[in-house]
Amino acid sequence: MAEVISRQFVPYQPKAGEEYMNDKQLDHFRKILNDWKSELSHDIDRTVHTMQDEVTMFADPNDRASQESDMALELRNRDRERKLIKKIDETLIKINEHEYGFCNGCGVEIGLKRLEARPTATLCIDCKTLDEIRERQVAK
Repeated sequence: MAEVISRQFVPYQPKAGEEYMNDKQLDHFRKILNDWKSELSHDIDRTVHTMQDEVTMFADPNDRASQESDMALELRNRDRERKLIKKIDETLIKINEHEYGFCNGCGVEIGLKRLEARPTATLCIDCKTLDEIRERQVAK
């Protein structure tokens, strides 16, 4: 599932010797995640209202099929976004419990740049790469 943060934020600039995942860093990621969640929730609400407004019964079967196809695609997208909101909520819990930013696989720091690129990441780049290699081997 592709996760895309469409809004811009100022990347965190750690000071020399700054402790990893200190309160300032946790606040930085909390803000990114809350803003992202808010944006996704707004998109879901907008889609619901749009779909309610656009419910039209077309006499032409092709037009009706096209509208149903568009709605099905939109609903799949919104379902993915709802799942992403759940993942964001789980990540916010990890932040509040000071367990954010460390790999679920090996326990090392995931890293600020990786987390800014993918704030819901739970694996460091090495564990994620191994995971993807295993997935490809199983798929063959």
